[in-house]
Amino acid sequence: MDIRKSAHSDTGSLLALFDEARKTIAQLGIDQWQNGYPSLAVVSEDISLERSYTVNIDSQLCGTFVLIDNGEPTYDKIYEGNWKTGNESQDYVAIHRVAVSVAVRGKGISTAIINYAEAHARALGRTALRIDTHKGNIVMRRMLEKHGFEYSGVIYLEDGNPRVAYEKIIK
Repeated sequence: MDIRKSAHSDTGSLLALFDEARKTIAQLGIDQWQNGYPSLAVVSEDISLERSYTVNIDSQLCGTFVLIDNGEPTYDKIYEGNWKTGNESQDYVAIHRVAVSVAVRGKGISTAIINYAEAHARALGRTALRIDTHKGNIVMRRMLEKHGFEYSGVIYLEDGNPRVAYEKIIK
């Protein structure tokens, strides 16, 4: 398994992976990502800003995620709870847009993503990882809890949609 920064040449594969993820999420009966998000513009911006990563097995792109280490505005206010590191803290790396191909589920991709994100955060001297997901995305919520994330409260996206927020303290 290899994790590397995404390149613009990965764009088609990333969009196909997100399309597969949208279908999987729709089968859960939730509306997360059902409006075409993440779009070509979002994927291209993530690559240009060098915050998009691919997970590859035998040179095949099978997973992706984004790491944001300069603050996440939608995390500035949390409701119905508190961030473990404090509501004013910027001492975290945010994980976004996680997608794993159905063909490789159960092969440790999510563990590799979390381990990579932790190492990235440690290298920056950060003490936490933060992530959010749709309340109904039980698969993602179980994965997060399995990897030591704790429910912290509710955040609201720029479009006003609520998301459940999780944080993991890393040492």
